[in-house]
Amino acid sequence: RREPQQVLKLAKESMRLASEHGFPFWLAEARMMEGWARCEQGAAHAGLAQLQQGFTEFLDTGALMDRPRWLSVLAEAHAKCNQPDAGLRALTQGLILVDETGERFYEARLLGLQGDILLLRGGANAENDAETAYLKSLEVARQQGAKAWELRTATSLTRLWGLQGRTREGVDLLASLYGSFGEGFDTPDLVDAKALLEGL
Repeated sequence: RREPQQVLKLAKESMRLASEHGFPFWLAEARMMEGWARCEQGAAHAGLAQLQQGFTEFLDTGALMDRPRWLSVLAEAHAKCNQPDAGLRALTQGLILVDETGERFYEARLLGLQGDILLLRGGANAENDAETAYLKSLEVARQQGAKAWELRTATSLTRLWGLQGRTREGVDLLASLYGSFGEGFDTPDLVDAKALLEGL
């Protein structure tokens, strides 16, 4: 739900319990959660360092599950530190793992982030490449019924289309999706979508 203060509190408690009982997998996951929360609270470089440490510890456990998710979190942290190339490399790794393992529950998010970070990096084809990633993300999210990822990607795509003078397409896309929610209107994703719609 993008609530870093709550994540920070729970991650610290999880780290305490994992340390106390000798659970290296959960310690690594909690360390990464804490790193994400620190990034979201403005300490991007310190949070990224903690995420990287936690990810190394996570891999050291031999864990195979959840790697695409944590690679997406790492990519987002790299973007906050203005390191788009590192972020795109993490996303590429995540998408390769999705195909190799069939663990697809973060696939739409990986693709949506790819669009965001391609725009951050810029370049001649950035907008076209980002749009391609967004449309693929929307396709995957719809196939999976993953409305949270669909909303986040639709918000990014609507923002891009607004900059391109394609405001009506964006509003139609986002308004229809926003209207399909019946709760959670105080969550950051829905607040962002509503603000963008009102602004357009």
